[in-house]
Amino acid sequence: MDPRVLSGILLFLLPFLYAGLVLLYALTFFWGVRAVEALKLPAVVAVITVHLVYLAARTVAFNHPPITSVFEIMTLLAISIAIAYFYIEIRTNASATGFFILFLAFVFQTFSSLFIKDLLQIPEFLHSLVLGFHVAAALLGYTGISLSAVYGLLYLMLYHDIRSSRFGIIYNRLPNLETLETMSLRSEAFGFWALGLAIVVGLFWLPRVFKDFSYWDPKLVGTIAIWVLYAIGFAAKRKYGWQGRKMMIVTLVAFCFVFFSMTVINFYLSGFHSFH
Repeated sequence: MDPRVLSGILLFLLPFLYAGLVLLYALTFFWGVRAVEALKLPAVVAVITVHLVYLAARTVAFNHPPITSVFEIMTLLAISIAIAYFYIEIRTNASATGFFILFLAFVFQTFSSLFIKDLLQIPEFLHSLVLGFHVAAALLGYTGISLSAVYGLLYLMLYHDIRSSRFGIIYNRLPNLETLETMSLRSEAFGFWALGLAIVVGLFWLPRVFKDFSYWDPKLVGTIAIWVLYAIGFAAKRKYGWQGRKMMIVTLVAFCFVFFSMTVINFYLSGFHSFH
């Protein structure tokens, strides 16, 4: 099949596939339907596979990785969330948070499918698969860190409910505090290593492409600072035994720095990272 036709078909189907995933996880979280429990993880694998085929078909069809517009980045964010969640569920064997995480993937992919445009005239460097890999690794890194903050927030919500003796749906459906902490730390580690990979690729490849490349680019400095901040957090956890509520608060504070980097620095101080 022609790659452009295939990518068009899959672009239409992906929001419905993600909606089906969200429904499967909602059935078990809100209504306790155990009959679909065994279908959830295979469904995640199937949707990730279809999404990867779509990205490959789109890359071949337009001769560039999908990194040239906001709505192409959104489809990468959707699959990054799905991949990161799959990794976390496999490592922790806990699926109760899938509804919250995969709903974000559904939202990003829906917006992408509705508003994405086929750009045929783009700067030459945007055709590079190495740049595509660099961007994908960075998105996986930021996704893992963001999911860590989500799990940290769920941890604090459950912690507050237990302290207040309120035993509603959050208490009954979410994993226990120990599992949520593990999920947060696994997500953080996933994001840490993916972001580190993006930094390494960027430091070796970007100077060869951009004549105005600077190691003092605000976005590059901000990304490295975030990576170092999380490295310090891991070291402190190991040395001082930080855990529980204290560690979840540290995770949320660190995420505030990530959010600052992804917004203020990205939009106003992007330097050579600005592709327009």
